[in-house]
Amino acid sequence: MATWGDLVAFVRSEYQVVDLTADEVSIHVEFDDERSQVIWLSHEVLDGKEDWVQIASPCGLAAKVDLAALLKEVGHTTVVGGVAIIGEHVVLRHALPLENLDINEFVDPLTLLAGTVDTLEEQFSGGDSF
Repeated sequence: MATWGDLVAFVRSEYQVVDLTADEVSIHVEFDDERSQVIWLSHEVLDGKEDWVQIASPCGLAAKVDLAALLKEVGHTTVVGGVAIIGEHVVLRHALPLENLDINEFVDPLTLLAGTVDTLEEQFSGGDSF
């Protein structure tokens, strides 16, 4: 997989797409315990030349989450991703270069991020809103 178009084609064939634009794809990931998570994939161009995919998912509203406790939890338990505030949401996100990206290098971090952010959402927001 070497282009954004290749990644989008793969995602459309393997995941439930919720929304699709030229540079963003939203997917819905479901878990065995009837919980689910929305994942945002966006095409990013680093330094105007390198294509990357950013994987992000919300775990709560920034105004309602104990950010210090969330950051401590992520620091102790999370292998993939960093915490950011995008708009009004706290998100866990990860980014990968598209050039020479193997499918497992995308699927494994996406799966890990989805499960992690779902756990963080339940722990810090007390529900399954996203």
